[in-house]
Amino acid sequence: MATVRGCNIPEDRFYWVEKHCWATLEADGTVRIGITDVAQNLAKGIVNVTPKETGRTVQKGKSAGTLESGKWVGPVTSPVTGEIVEVNEAVKAKPSLINSDPYGEGWFVKLKPTDWAGESTSLVTGEAACVVHQPQLAADAIGQERIRHGALRDAAFIDAGDDHRRGVVQLQFQPAEQFDRRLAAGVGNL
Repeated sequence: MATVRGCNIPEDRFYWVEKHCWATLEADGTVRIGITDVAQNLAKGIVNVTPKETGRTVQKGKSAGTLESGKWVGPVTSPVTGEIVEVNEAVKAKPSLINSDPYGEGWFVKLKPTDWAGESTSLVTGEAACVVHQPQLAADAIGQERIRHGALRDAAFIDAGDDHRRGVVQLQFQPAEQFDRRLAAGVGNL
């Protein structure tokens, strides 16, 4: 699992970065969805979870339910279209699970997708998810306090090297202009 600006970004998830949601295809063909570590950091302490009921169909980009924190109430956007086949009762009983474990016990609902193969192509996964999250994290000022005092505040380059088989991603920081040149040239492990 990579960590970017203090937020965990597991490479085995599919992300809709702008909507702060993730999806993962389960062995039984269902898709588990939830909010990202970035989203729970922005929302702070989740105090109420209201998923839509099982049997309801949700469209990609529409709400699968709502979350409420002390400072925010908003939707959990579904990254794919499908019928809700299971609601995470544990997060309804203990909403803080979304804060403490957004990719594990803090998942939101499971869907039976209508077109996983087609809709998942617009989501990012793997190391690319870390690269795509970087500007969003900067825009949301996530991790700024930890980076502000360093000379490399606005830059990141991901190099998995040989460790990618073990799930280890090393973040190497470089000046933003150098990262942009490498990205444009297609150089590096992105």
